[in-house]
Amino acid sequence: MKLQRTTLILLLLALGLGSVVYFLESQGLTQRQESQENKQQIFTFTADDVRSLNINQNNLNITIERSTSPNPPKWILKSPVSSPASDASVSFLMNLLVQGKVERVINAESNQLKEFGLDQPMATIAINLRNQQNYQLILGKSDFNDRFLYAQTKNSNQPDGKINVLLVSKDFSNAVNRQLSEWQQTGNTPANNQIQDSTPLPNSTPLPVPTFTPSP
Repeated sequence: MKLQRTTLILLLLALGLGSVVYFLESQGLTQRQESQENKQQIFTFTADDVRSLNINQNNLNITIERSTSPNPPKWILKSPVSSPASDASVSFLMNLLVQGKVERVINAESNQLKEFGLDQPMATIAINLRNQQNYQLILGKSDFNDRFLYAQTKNSNQPDGKINVLLVSKDFSNAVNRQLSEWQQTGNTPANNQIQDSTPLPNSTPLPVPTFTPSP
């Protein structure tokens, strides 16, 4: 009887402890979800609002414009070459710009840009919208935990002379650090990486074929 009572007490304690752990984990998960939902978005425009992108990184200046044709490709690489752009590469970057959130905002002095790698940025992304509005995201170096990137938007300067430094997803680094070939559509891209003129060539008249008469 004593053994059964002891076993029952231990079982009740285990159930009680399990309930407490479950409650705390549930509360923590809810708080993390609410915190993520309450985080500020980097930008408020949508993907359909974007007319063109300009990515300047590692001495490579990429300009991409939305195609005006209803047929693929959706995006056209305009500079440094003219060719259909990789929809996967553009969509990955576009998703970060449209849905990306700010992990934290650091109120810094304007002379501290070097500390965040913003004096010589890893990359600068210029976004032009259909309504003629322009946005810019400047990407600096990784934070001390190597989990996020320091960043700065076009209108980050404050009236008191300070600047807002943002912590954004490190996925931005993967999105912009690409070779030129990774921005180009593969498969049906012309060999010379140019969009060829589709104007048909004028009809040509066939040259007469010479005839020979055998000697008698």
